[in-house]
Amino acid sequence: MEPLASKIRPKTLKEFVGQEHLVGEGKPINTAIKQKHLFSFILWGPPGSGKTTLAKIYAKSLDAKLYELSAVSAGKADIRKIIDEDTKDYPKVLFLDEIHRFNKAQQDFLLPYVERGDLTLIGATTENPSFEVIPPLLSRCRVFVLNELTDKEMKTIVKRTKLKLDKESTDWLVNMANGDARQAITMLENTNELYKEINLENLKNALQSKFLRYDKVGEEHYNTISAFIKSMRASQADAALYYLARMIDSGEDPKFIARRMVIFASEDIGLAQPTALVIANDVFRAVEIIGLPECGINLAHGATYLCQCKKDRSSYNAYIAATQDVKQYGNLPIPLKLRNAPTKLMKDLNYGKGYDPKVVVRKPNHEKYSKEDYLPDQLKGKKYLKS
Repeated sequence: MEPLASKIRPKTLKEFVGQEHLVGEGKPINTAIKQKHLFSFILWGPPGSGKTTLAKIYAKSLDAKLYELSAVSAGKADIRKIIDEDTKDYPKVLFLDEIHRFNKAQQDFLLPYVERGDLTLIGATTENPSFEVIPPLLSRCRVFVLNELTDKEMKTIVKRTKLKLDKESTDWLVNMANGDARQAITMLENTNELYKEINLENLKNALQSKFLRYDKVGEEHYNTISAFIKSMRASQADAALYYLARMIDSGEDPKFIARRMVIFASEDIGLAQPTALVIANDVFRAVEIIGLPECGINLAHGATYLCQCKKDRSSYNAYIAATQDVKQYGNLPIPLKLRNAPTKLMKDLNYGKGYDPKVVVRKPNHEKYSKEDYLPDQLKGKKYLKS
């Protein structure tokens, strides 16, 4: 029986929900489809954000034959079989899900086919491709970043299931799915099959059902890493160790866990204990060198250390606030005093005029470098870092 998520999958960009920065009028994927432009690209984004759907729409719109493989189970033989198949006048598009799970040798094998145009590659990943995709292959692909779906977009998708549920149930479902459309649809489908009526109580009961358990490459993968991070955030070492052991036991990629720990060291610990980033990076390096099963010990060491650190999100929060102003105001003019002046013309235009490097030398009593506000004029007095 075809899953509901597959049944209601959009067939065209007009039906697609979300990712307006990619599929909106004049945006890259929209333009590529209109111009019948065949090229390789990687879709990087969270689960359930539309990566597979976009790949299918793109291939269909360009009258290409789409091959779907998962890097978790596929290998060189599968690639060779696709290459050897005669499709006559139809271009071949390979959608490789979880591309970050292809090892270097497998990616090296794929590279010449992409280079020669024998295959157009669409990779999908939840991981930063700059870490997991070899540079030669990455350089031949554009990288498109997909965003987590908003609550409004999620509600639009929920309505498309044509399953009846009230506002309270909808709000709970959207919050639980956390931007993952596939998880929300699957939850609805299973609740409907189990109870024939969708309400808040039945949704919560269905969440505990065996029907909603996923393997290590499914939703449970993301739920467990989320629990691991939140346990470290709450300084709950025992819980963090449990979720760590659970991931390792299920065959999770230890580098995936270590990378999350490096992010956590800056996002949640930050200025409270700056050396946490050093430790987290050392753990990541140890995982690369040691490998499983022994690197589980390194991960446990790092996780318990991060749990015990004091937490301070001020640096992370300040960065997010600054990013919001960048999006709101765009590229505001940089004060002339702070501009680089490598040429005479720039100096004549007062670039760098009035800037005295002696003023910004830190004094013995640790006063600020300078009391002057270096922000653009429209943001003068803005405080991002709460001290």
